[in-house]
Amino acid sequence: MLLTPGRAGAASRLPRCSLSRARALLGSVRPPRRSDAARARRHFRAWRGRRPFWAGLFTLCAGLPIVYFPYVTLSLSGIPLALSTTAGAGALLTGTLLVVLGIAMWFRPQQRVFAGITALLLSLVSFPVANFGGLFLGLFSGLIGGSLACAWAAPPEGAGGTAASRDVPGPSDGRPAAGESS
Repeated sequence: MLLTPGRAGAASRLPRCSLSRARALLGSVRPPRRSDAARARRHFRAWRGRRPFWAGLFTLCAGLPIVYFPYVTLSLSGIPLALSTTAGAGALLTGTLLVVLGIAMWFRPQQRVFAGITALLLSLVSFPVANFGGLFLGLFSGLIGGSLACAWAAPPEGAGGTAASRDVPGPSDGRPAAGESS
């Protein structure tokens, strides 16, 4: 069948009852609106702000090359290059733990210092155990993720003002406040 302007398509050949039934079924499912996407983006941004998101992402991404490279055969100009070593189990364990630590940073932000220090140590251990830390990709990504986790500070609790307004003392003219000795 030729598709020319003026000729009816295949949808117009369906009986009217089928089209009305299809519209009735599809009418209950509304397409996503822009406000839904904006609401989801705001919700994700708020979720991301309450936890060490980038630390978890870097740590999670550190485990992937550490696990991947010992079990794959690369080809360099037609020459097979196998990076599998006897430490394949060590690479699997190290990479899997880094992935788990990255997810733990997202869902247990209270444990960020423990997870960060553990990620730093596992990344350093991956250098001799897992093919130079996943060809340095996992090593550097794990070091960055662990450092970010240790350095992250939780946002202040309460929406009744900014942290600066609560932590900064009022102006003084050099005199001690009531109850303080000079």
